[in-house]
Amino acid sequence: MPMNRFPIQLRFGDEDSNGHVNNVRFVQFLEEARVRLSLLPLGEELSPAEPAATFRSVTSRTGMTLVAHQEIEYRAPMVYRQEPVWVEVWVTGVGGSSLTYGFRIADDDGTVYALAECTLVMADAETGRPTALSDLQIRVLESWRGDPVPFRRSRPANAGNGMSASAGANR
Repeated sequence: MPMNRFPIQLRFGDEDSNGHVNNVRFVQFLEEARVRLSLLPLGEELSPAEPAATFRSVTSRTGMTLVAHQEIEYRAPMVYRQEPVWVEVWVTGVGGSSLTYGFRIADDDGTVYALAECTLVMADAETGRPTALSDLQIRVLESWRGDPVPFRRSRPANAGNGMSASAGANR
């Protein structure tokens, strides 16, 4: 599976009063990994005319990305230490104007602290309205494509409509 892996250095201030890394920091770890991935040079294979281009530079030409959905499944408490944790990031979905990243936050020893998924929508910088991904953006995202995030639970049948399966049954 095409995957990129980035070290994240913990800070003592990441811990909360419960003695573990606060859940808000996990969201920031995901953001850090997304940004680092977007700054990798695309290379000649993906961008022959401009090998030093990055996904971020290509995306900024056509608009901006907005977070549309984010889901995190916490697997184990993380405590402050000097060794970094690793955030693995890959693409799990590509739509007409959206892209979805999968994440795994883990140690070198195999301890998984969290799994996550984040859907972004390409939008026009002036209007905020969704815009189509370019052919180059799609090629880059497909080169990073991997398996779905292995969450413990499966998604309910009505996951995309804002209603739980039980809420829909009570109507």
